[in-house]
Amino acid sequence: MLGCPWRDKPDARGHSIRPHSKAVGGYVAVIQAGLSENRADHSTGVVENPGCVFFNEERILDNRVYTRIVGTGSCVPPKVLTNHDLEKIVDTSDQWIVERTGISERRVTDESTAASDLAIEASKKALEMAGIAAEEVDLILVATVTPDMFFPSTGCIVHKALTSKPIPAFDLSAACSGYIYGLSVADAYIRSGMAKTILLIGADTLCKMLDWTDRNSCVLFGDGAGATVLRADSTPGVLKVNISADGTYGDLLQILGGGSRNPCSQKVIDEGLQYVRIKGREVYKTAVRVMSQSVEEILKQLNMTGDDLALFIPHQANLRIIEAVAAKLNYPMEKTLVNIDRYGNTTAATIPLAIDEVVRNGRLKSGDTMGMVAFGGGFTWGAAVIKY
Repeated sequence: MLGCPWRDKPDARGHSIRPHSKAVGGYVAVIQAGLSENRADHSTGVVENPGCVFFNEERILDNRVYTRIVGTGSCVPPKVLTNHDLEKIVDTSDQWIVERTGISERRVTDESTAASDLAIEASKKALEMAGIAAEEVDLILVATVTPDMFFPSTGCIVHKALTSKPIPAFDLSAACSGYIYGLSVADAYIRSGMAKTILLIGADTLCKMLDWTDRNSCVLFGDGAGATVLRADSTPGVLKVNISADGTYGDLLQILGGGSRNPCSQKVIDEGLQYVRIKGREVYKTAVRVMSQSVEEILKQLNMTGDDLALFIPHQANLRIIEAVAAKLNYPMEKTLVNIDRYGNTTAATIPLAIDEVVRNGRLKSGDTMGMVAFGGGFTWGAAVIKY
């Protein structure tokens, strides 16, 4: 690191200034350009030199920064597609779908509606609840696997619709785990001081990527978006986020066409590579195992048990998966959020859409602690525990 004296060094008050990952959540130094001399700010515990900013461990531990949800919003398309509607276009039945997935209906976008349209509306509602102007947002992060286009990013499209203030805006791709992956990024930004207010969105329109003659996939998904406004606070909010992945399972849930491996072509279209492909049985077994293990691990790390959670929000992929995970955790279904019957699997939107629902209907109250877990193509997965 240019000009960074990586050694113990006392500041003007004799405090030790050294890199310490626990003190700042893994962010121990930030490269600074144009600083001509050391400067100490004892109110924040930060000491700057020409190459780096060092954090006073004792001061930071006395003034922890947490990430809190201060606003939520969601948006789903008006069109409802029921199982009885699907009976007319594919070889299936309402009974078959409900018994295997728990889904009765889902929302589907029309041809003129993109992921950004849903994301923008969800964001406006979240900002309104938070009482925050879009100009106060420091970062826009959109979790999606169905961006409007390759570039500009959906984050930039949302930015254009909400504010003229130049800020970072980008997309994150982790399939159904996208919101929790995004939460880990947003939490790191806030805890490190790189941002104070973040708009974190999960938005997907996977119904546009379905083969409506394949009953194994087309019955599962719906379109939607959820948004949360996250803000730095001295009161605990996001207690912990864990994310992980295992690429060896990639072929069990994928869209093969449209990328640089199989760019758009007549051959791709003829072979149907632009559609979702899923090996449901294998996905089910892995999802149940990994989701339950993820929740057990994060609760253990926090010295908590399921009894400490007022609410559990699992990814809404399949009711049988949700029930199996809850059973493995010995967690009651009456405290487990289920809305898959109305929305299907909305991919990266499932978690934030559910958060908005329980906030607005009063099921999640101020001071409640909730657990979340998600699992998606990649495979990716993640868990989080948040005090609301």
